Amino acid sequence: MPTKPTISFENLEIAFASKTDAELKRTHLVFSLLNNKTLSDIGIALTHFALKLKLPIKWIMKQTMFGHFCGGETIQESIKACESLANYGIEAILDYSVEGKGDEESFEKTTEEIRQTMVASAKTDYMPFGVIKVTGLGDYHPMIKIQAGEPLTVEEQEAYDRTKARVDMLCKTAHDLGLKILIDAEESWFQDTVDELTYDAMEKYNKERCVVYNTYQMYRHDMLGRLKKAKETAAQKGYLLGAKLVRGAYMEKEGERAERLKYPSPIQPNKQATDHDYNAAVEFCISNHERVFLMCGSHNENSNLLATALMDKYNIDPKSDQVFFAQLYGMSDNISFNLANAGYRVVKYVPYGPVEKVMPYLTRRAAENSSIAGQSSREFELIKREMKRRKAVA
Repeated sequence: MPTKPTISFENLEIAFASKTDAELKRTHLVFSLLNNKTLSDIGIALTHFALKLKLPIKWIMKQTMFGHFCGGETIQESIKACESLANYGIEAILDYSVEGKGDEESFEKTTEEIRQTMVASAKTDYMPFGVIKVTGLGDYHPMIKIQAGEPLTVEEQEAYDRTKARVDMLCKTAHDLGLKILIDAEESWFQDTVDELTYDAMEKYNKERCVVYNTYQMYRHDMLGRLKKAKETAAQKGYLLGAKLVRGAYMEKEGERAERLKYPSPIQPNKQATDHDYNAAVEFCISNHERVFLMCGSHNENSNLLATALMDKYNIDPKSDQVFFAQLYGMSDNISFNLANAGYRVVKYVPYGPVEKVMPYLTRRAAENSSIAGQSSREFELIKREMKRRKAVA
């Protein structure tokens, strides 16, 4: 029987063990800016302006926001960041975070880039996943029509078939390389179509081991039911269900569209309902661990602790691939490093891409972290406490 590790997300020596004093000061600078919404908004606006004018600001970005939240500009650069994480028992997922132009050329380029991330990952023992976002691989308009039950034109059907082929090729690549692959969630008005692609891939590649994972956004009030139904379908068809649980990423867009088109919002009535369903989903997955493989994608300390307690309850070895914990690179290191130190399998999403092309990603991180009730206040407080601790023991 596995021994239950002791975990404290307040252990700052472990949380920031990978950072030199200089790196900790850089982290302090980044979060001090993010903790001030006005300064954060001004900084992002000036960065966009400077990049548009082709001013030489890449070095500054690599020393601040980009350097903190991204692994590098290329696969090889980013592998160095992944190697550094591996020294502390943390695995990594290379996440190509460039938003393409939405044409066939960009879809093909993105598909090949993701394939290359998996080829590189398979050469290591600390990069077990690939990750895809279906809208990066093909036009989403046919997917909307399919979900709405509308007929496709010949051109739309051909476009959708290409998307489906790219998804299948990448899932097969993960299977053949001995990796796993995560399929990101999308907006509710074509999530059903993405689900269909994902479950088709699961039926092909999840027979003997769990390769393909779907993503469940628990801020949707119907998602717990959808997860349970997915498990039933997987059992009936004889494949394993891979479930990545997140709280969600499109709340404002979902609410605005529902209001504009006069249909009931799919979003939970409040954060408490989201937290309740998230934790219920964690318990559902772990209690059904014979058929469900879980990735707990959360920056919420309580949800992560719940997962560890449930693993202990069901005698799940922390080193097995039954349960992974996931956080974003540059965020919640107190969770990631302490879980890894206790022996759990933790992966960091490591975004990468040319500085100017990952600005949409960095803008989202800044917006999330600088919100009044956002992540940065907690992160900033922990960083300040660690700086004081180091000064005291120096």
